[in-house]
Amino acid sequence: MSEREPVPEPELGDEEMSRMVEQLCESKAEEFRLLGYDQVKGADVWECVSDKYHKKGTPPLHVVVNDILSLKVTQYMNFITLSLYRGERR
Repeated sequence: MSEREPVPEPELGDEEMSRMVEQLCESKAEEFRLLGYDQVKGADVWECVSDKYHKKGTPPLHVVVNDILSLKVTQYMNFITLSLYRGERR
């Protein structure tokens, strides 16, 4: 069996990467809206996902993409509820 070489991260500029992450967040927000959570916006999804990046910094792109795409409504609602209790939100 031959071992595969690791696939390198794509070389994207900051602007390009930001646009891609923004589109992913908006896609996830649309998914939540289809489930009946009409007030969710892409920025809200990013706020939820990026909350855990404050201590260690933003991880590699593939981790960010996975975090966005695997976000569940229950995780998002827990984040919103805790933020409201702390007085950090809207």
